[in-house]
Amino acid sequence: MNEAPPPASAPTVRGVDVIADVVSRLPGGPGVYRMIDGKGTVLYVGKARNLKKRVQNYTRVSQEARIARMIQSTAAMEFVSTRTETEALLLEANLIKRLRPRFNVLLRDDKSFPYILITGDHEAPQIAKHRGARTRKGDYFGPFASAGAVGRTINALERAFLLRSCSDAVYATRTRPCLLHQIKRCSAPCTGEIAAADYARLVDEAKAFLSGRSQAVRAKMQAAMTAAAERLDYEAAARYRDRLAALSHVQAHQGINPRTIEEADLFACHQEGGQTCIEVFFFRTGQNWGNRAYFPRADKALDAAAVLGAFLAQFYDDKPPPRLILLSHAIAEQALLGEALSQKSGRHVAVVVPRRGEKKELVDHALANAREALGRALAVSASQQTLLAGLAERFGLAEPPRRIEVYDNSHIMGSNPVGAMIVSGAQGFVKAQYRKFNIRSENLTPGDDYAMMREVLGRRFARLMRETGPRDGARGSEDGIGPWPDLVLVDGGRGQLTVAAETLADLGISDLPLIGVAKGPDRDAGRETFYVAGREPFMLPPRDPVLYFVQRLRDEAHRFAIGSHRARRRADIVRNPLDEIAGIGPARKRALLRHFGTAKAVSRADVEDLRAVPGISDETARAVYGFFHDSGN
Repeated sequence: MNEAPPPASAPTVRGVDVIADVVSRLPGGPGVYRMIDGKGTVLYVGKARNLKKRVQNYTRVSQEARIARMIQSTAAMEFVSTRTETEALLLEANLIKRLRPRFNVLLRDDKSFPYILITGDHEAPQIAKHRGARTRKGDYFGPFASAGAVGRTINALERAFLLRSCSDAVYATRTRPCLLHQIKRCSAPCTGEIAAADYARLVDEAKAFLSGRSQAVRAKMQAAMTAAAERLDYEAAARYRDRLAALSHVQAHQGINPRTIEEADLFACHQEGGQTCIEVFFFRTGQNWGNRAYFPRADKALDAAAVLGAFLAQFYDDKPPPRLILLSHAIAEQALLGEALSQKSGRHVAVVVPRRGEKKELVDHALANAREALGRALAVSASQQTLLAGLAERFGLAEPPRRIEVYDNSHIMGSNPVGAMIVSGAQGFVKAQYRKFNIRSENLTPGDDYAMMREVLGRRFARLMRETGPRDGARGSEDGIGPWPDLVLVDGGRGQLTVAAETLADLGISDLPLIGVAKGPDRDAGRETFYVAGREPFMLPPRDPVLYFVQRLRDEAHRFAIGSHRARRRADIVRNPLDEIAGIGPARKRALLRHFGTAKAVSRADVEDLRAVPGISDETARAVYGFFHDSGN
């Protein structure tokens, strides 16, 4: 791919003039183009079979309002030539997800999906939840729609196949069976309660079940249960009965299990009230592994097919596609998308809109789910708008805030101090924009909440000014959440509010509304006192919905701050001194812990004992001994 340099044009030239200036220098082949505003922010990313013709279309006089606004804001353009149009489609999706341009359809809340992993690098394979890159050897089954669905499935599979879920480190240190064995959810291979060959058979059965051969696995268990009953071994028969019940539990929670679909993703799109919902169902090995609703950010002028087409390319940017993709609407460049996904995955991927049969019934079912999900979201949005309007009225704001930031701190006697920021807007909590701040000040007095708040707000808004420039009364973006808040809530009374105001004033920010939320006597919910600059402290009526709304915001910030503090404290507690020794990587650390049991036992060992550990050389043994003795640790 060859990247063409941006055109040289005067900074004051914008819109059609900029576009017309670059058209004559564009190639006639496929590629991706970016439209950029005067601040260097990417406004739009598009792809074209013929870059010259596509960009020339923007010089026409008649354009819809959205496109006209985009053209008028364009101060520069950049281009990337590609070999084929499929490459352009894949690059376009990647750039949209990375740059998040304002005028593109944006896929929001795009976390990776969880899988079930049965490991293949251990004598006794482990069953575990996995998310992210597949770097560990083993068999992966998924994707599942949510971590909760994976957790429920693993719990049932533990009862059905008695596979271990403990980590390898825990497995290596067990001397007697754990509680999971006692409640019949693990066969305890760690202590030899089951022979290696018998455990391997359980692993094979679990893999067969997750691979779609569930009926064969059930038939085998039923035959074994019947045989055990016939020879009067009722305990064994009861174990098989319980395992069959666990398998039934898994399948009962899967809902629809199609007869004619082995592997497919299903996408159904519904629009209402200017919003779009795309419901995604995952079918693998003939089983329904869950569904999830997405609400992409898109211009209201775009129809369902246009939104769905833009959504799909971004959705599969970092996910492996199945062999079949079912859609509720025919999309532009449907064949091109199938070709691009086939090229990316190395196998044929079909993208179709079913017209009859079971596949059409499944699409209709997904559309009903999308319609219901969007209805619920619109109801929540309307309620949220009412609360935001009430908040503006109670606290004297010029208009309802689009972005609210709430700050809180958490520590125990000054240890592991953490500051937290949560964000809320017209659609509720925006968890992707939550931030935590590990307090760095070395001269901070332990437990000084004022100093912690000063550091958190100083770091947050200094960085915001570096990245976006002065606030200048900036409002939220078109999707309602811009970088600058319209309201800041701090957990605390007059002192915290004063510190917050002084910190912002030192940065030159004087027009940002601030509210301090102080807990009531005995920390009673409903008796909070509110502090606002220029007003006497006041309380809201006990049953005021706005009071409950502020309490929810404050409690969410408190929850996030405590969670962040606990995670930092847990990391400090479990930090192993072996991690600090030069030359001791994961393999040697694992060998030392397996040999001695604990890091404390390693610290007491002499050089000869250390040298006896497999993989530990003379030099490494002396380094470990020296770390714990010569250094005074």
